[in-house]
Amino acid sequence: MKTDYGDSFSWIETGGERAFPVDVFHLTPTSWIGVRGGECLSSVSDPAYRAQAEFNVHFQADVFKTVGNIFAPHYRQLEPFYTMRLSPEDRLREIGREPREDVFAALDHFFEIFNGGRPFILSAHSQGTIVSLFILSEYMRLHPDRYARMIAAYLPGYSVTEEYMKQNPHLKFAEGTDDTGVIISYNTEAPCPEGESGVLLPGALCINPITWVRGAEYAPRELSKGSMIKGRKIERYADAQIEEGTGRLVCSTAEPKRLHSTVFPEGVYHVHDYGLYYYDLRENARLRVNKYFEKNCLQK
Repeated sequence: MKTDYGDSFSWIETGGERAFPVDVFHLTPTSWIGVRGGECLSSVSDPAYRAQAEFNVHFQADVFKTVGNIFAPHYRQLEPFYTMRLSPEDRLREIGREPREDVFAALDHFFEIFNGGRPFILSAHSQGTIVSLFILSEYMRLHPDRYARMIAAYLPGYSVTEEYMKQNPHLKFAEGTDDTGVIISYNTEAPCPEGESGVLLPGALCINPITWVRGAEYAPRELSKGSMIKGRKIERYADAQIEEGTGRLVCSTAEPKRLHSTVFPEGVYHVHDYGLYYYDLRENARLRVNKYFEKNCLQK
């Protein structure tokens, strides 16, 4: 059954006091693990899904709480073990059904009822990033007036590929620290993870979230503005370097066992894509917001 976004039950966050001249529309990563061999699609009313989705929003979207009003919808999601068994093509096809349908409806409600014409940041992770690829390629193509107000799309946790960008010439991948209307994406791993992530695709594009360059220059952890690991800020924890040929973001200073998750192989830091570069992302969002207002001669 389609999700009703006129019902507050369908939203995790609806902007709070809306104290900022910028909104953040955030899509959570996969927040529901079903019973093996059971349902592959979550309901937004499932208590386990809702609790994890609400945790994930604060785990990630709070990066942007110093620059924008946070809006985050619940949406029907695919179960992760089922999703990761699919080929990239089948994964897109399946997520292009109910998850995409829900999020497009949530976007309509966001723009028509909540947004009030403010510029916005699109942020997401993992399954949320996959849905965001549909947002950028389809929804924003149909709504260029809304796309024109997008400050940036922060989309770590699934590959934005060269082929995807070629198929969508209206989109731009980030090239520097403060360009606007662009996509930011990366997938973080240790130098030698114990297996493949499933979220890193051939032709993946990447930008370094410490130096904000596209090249393979090494960024030592001393340049990082800080990480947020398991609820605690850690100074000078994560370094970063883009690996030529694969487009993966390599972090050599984090601890694989400490950051291990139940879904991904040890050394795949998927769950911590936001946390490892938490304060770098926060500062970068501030810079891009400022540049957007400057370019468009707007007052904050």
